[in-house]
Amino acid sequence: GKWHMGVNCESRHDHCHHPLNHGFGYFYGMPFTLLNECQDTDDPELAKSLQDTYWLYTQMIIFAVLTLLIGKLTNLFLVNWKIIVCLAICGLLYFISWFSSYGLTKYWNCILMRNHDIVEQPMNLEKTTSNMLKEAVSFIERNKHRPFLLFVSLLHVHTPLITTKKFQGRSRHGPYGDNVEEMDWMVGKWLLDVIDKEGLKNTTFIYFASDHGGSLEAHKGNARLGGWNGIYKGGKGMGGWEGGIRVPGIVRWPGVLPAGTVTNELTSLMDIFPTVVHLAGGAMPQDRVIDGHTLLPLLRGTAQHSGHEFMFHYCGTLLHAVRWHQKDSGTVWKAHYATPVFHPEASGACFGRGICPCFGEGVNHHDPPLLFDLSQDPSEANPLSADTEPLFDTVTRRIGKAVEEHRKTLTPVPQQLSPYNNIWKPWLQPCCGTFPFCWCDEENSKA
Repeated sequence: GKWHMGVNCESRHDHCHHPLNHGFGYFYGMPFTLLNECQDTDDPELAKSLQDTYWLYTQMIIFAVLTLLIGKLTNLFLVNWKIIVCLAICGLLYFISWFSSYGLTKYWNCILMRNHDIVEQPMNLEKTTSNMLKEAVSFIERNKHRPFLLFVSLLHVHTPLITTKKFQGRSRHGPYGDNVEEMDWMVGKWLLDVIDKEGLKNTTFIYFASDHGGSLEAHKGNARLGGWNGIYKGGKGMGGWEGGIRVPGIVRWPGVLPAGTVTNELTSLMDIFPTVVHLAGGAMPQDRVIDGHTLLPLLRGTAQHSGHEFMFHYCGTLLHAVRWHQKDSGTVWKAHYATPVFHPEASGACFGRGICPCFGEGVNHHDPPLLFDLSQDPSEANPLSADTEPLFDTVTRRIGKAVEEHRKTLTPVPQQLSPYNNIWKPWLQPCCGTFPFCWCDEENSKA
């Protein structure tokens, strides 16, 4: 499925970020993320913030070139031809940038790979999910006689919400609801059914979860395209508010874990790694701090509480909030050190930006931190203060000490999201043809 970790570092074929370079033995899916450009029918997503600027500069330069040409040809004023040519070249470059942001993004970013080979560029979104599920089923059938780890990252429920006609209009919650219902059907009909059919039901640990809350900024007219976070504040891309990070998880392991059990203990997707190592009978690395904890004691009922007393919530590299589950009292506190500036102010989202920033002018910093008692105020509507909460100073000091201890465990690494790492580099672009003419359809050719 969707990898979203990139492919190359120094050359087009080094595959340093590829799944096969990070412990996986087989890969079929998208190395990048899913964009509106991949479908053609929605507003562009990747470059929408730049397109208006590109087009404005293109128009300004064209107007300037035409004005200079008219002046030159009618002898209204003297101007060197080199200036006109240079301006025309600049205008052409801006036009190419504007045009490619609409057309070429699809060819350069919407690709499907099997292992190191590109099999579709651009990929056919109408068939991609079913192709991924067929690959997953085939993987299970090939490995049913030995232990296996299958990680499926579906393109559902992510804009542009690719939904087959069978499920369109079925939900009372619009296109997003239709997409959720189709995802539910796919997981059950394809993945769980093959596990059951192959007799693996009682020997397979299955974990289903989302990687973040709903994207509130994803709208088309009055239709929500990014989900809804209920009573919880904020959404996707926000490092601290509950709406961005609080998601349900579903676990299935018949014969080992009791059905119908609900736990409200805090866990994390970071817990998957130690859980899988535990299940495989392996040993955790001892040369670094591992932030996750195995889920098995909590799921089996041998532990009453999660291994996470403190949880540190980041937005990019900036620590935005810290959660403290006070074991002796059961109270869950959360301190916000930074929060995004919503636009409009009471909207709970950043509609003017498309997504909330992690730092800079679009973020408010809080000293002392905003403090909430999540056990009493899960919507984070009423920040506490020393005047309203007798334990305010005690709690904020204890959380501050935990932050200091946490930061001692961190190892500095190069900034992965630096401006240089974010700009497009033609020499790293995966391409199944002769660059920049990148298109192929190996899947249908084989069929």
